[in-house]
Amino acid sequence: MRKLFIGLLLLAACKTTTTVATPSGPAPATAPSGARPALDEFLAAIRAKDLQALGGAWGDNGGAIRDNKRISRDELEKRELLLMCYFNHDSYKVVDDIPVAGGERRMTVSLTRGTLTRTTDFFLVSGPTRWYVRTAGMEPVRDLCAKKSS
Repeated sequence: MRKLFIGLLLLAACKTTTTVATPSGPAPATAPSGARPALDEFLAAIRAKDLQALGGAWGDNGGAIRDNKRISRDELEKRELLLMCYFNHDSYKVVDDIPVAGGERRMTVSLTRGTLTRTTDFFLVSGPTRWYVRTAGMEPVRDLCAKKSS
């Protein structure tokens, strides 16, 4: 009996197990998977004055504006600088988010810079792998460009 017990104990000690380790730390960065994260990325790029990030968040159903050859790099940067001026903000709030024709989304956004608050519409479209801000109404936010931060 004692030999059987020792044999079972040795058998149990020889058992192998497999452990699957999962990586710790932050998840790798991914492109926005919806319209709202794409808008957030676009407005964060505006606030950070990051031309490269802005060119990646601005686009159409064909992809990011920075990756197409319809406009020159110089023209792209000029347009991005205008967007950064017009949509310059300290904070923003999405007032409305509705689907519109062509599978796009229209987000009405309230932008605040200093004591000024202006509301305009952003149109977002799904591209090959993610969503992009396709266009936005600049006229309602013109004076945000001239306003100095306080």
